[in-house]
Amino acid sequence: MDKIIGIDIGGTKIAIGRADVSGNLEESLRFPTNVTRGYKMILEEIIENTKGLFKNQPIRAIGIGCGGPLDSKEGRILSPPNLPGWDDVPIVKDIRDIFNVPVYLENDANAAALGEFHFGAGRNVSNMVYLTLSTGIGGGVIINNRLVHGVRDSGGEVGHQTILPDGPICNCGNKGCLEALSSGTGIAKRFRERLISGRDSIVKTWVRDISNIDAKMIADAAKLGDTLAKEVWDEAIYYLGIGISNIITILSPEMIVLGGSLTKYGDDLFVKVKEIVKERVKLVPVEEIPIVQAELGDNVGILGAVAVGLLGDER
Repeated sequence: MDKIIGIDIGGTKIAIGRADVSGNLEESLRFPTNVTRGYKMILEEIIENTKGLFKNQPIRAIGIGCGGPLDSKEGRILSPPNLPGWDDVPIVKDIRDIFNVPVYLENDANAAALGEFHFGAGRNVSNMVYLTLSTGIGGGVIINNRLVHGVRDSGGEVGHQTILPDGPICNCGNKGCLEALSSGTGIAKRFRERLISGRDSIVKTWVRDISNIDAKMIADAAKLGDTLAKEVWDEAIYYLGIGISNIITILSPEMIVLGGSLTKYGDDLFVKVKEIVKERVKLVPVEEIPIVQAELGDNVGILGAVAVGLLGDER
């Protein structure tokens, strides 16, 4: 049976794996990106580690998932903020020239969506929206079994819909994006701002420096009944529910899949989101649209890249 190599490139770590066409991960490895080394040195390490996964296996293709901006058609990565110095690098050509197999590139959030769609929670539907709730909020939209790329691969930015027109400034430059309100970074930032303004919380006793407070601590404190933590956590879930309600109203997909670290912090996240969606969505039969936990866990990056390689130009 043919195999697919998946390469998941992040600013902190790179993960590479070999899987069969059904998404069964046979072997994988991870190593730190060390972005200060620059593109050429990192590429060399990617190539050497990828060679180690070939092992005389029949490799059909290689898929790559990487943070944007990028040009998936041309196979080029275009100066992503978490990979300094990767300025219009032809990564598809560089890897294809070494291995002489088809190589495909996709935005990492889109790749993760494809992974969940083909190998995870969405494998029995044709229309699905995936959100990853972590440091930021990314996602991917799949309609009639095809990924929505949009103009210049900019489609599917579900985390950058405006929820509060005059809300906090987002990293994208807009105000009040879902990401600024409901991501791990946004939650921690708003919590720290309220501490600085004079509010109190048990979380202050858990750290020496409030800059070390993260969303998991806030979720844990909320479970313990901490007033400020519960306030900030509940607000974030409320805004998340509004964002998902918007998506459902516009697209009416067969399924919403939520992944990322935040889905593991609050046991009540899914319950509350479903309540908000039921309350706010009026024109779509929400009872027929399940909102479910992603299934691929820590392997979503690799298996997303595997899905990119498996589907090739048909994605």
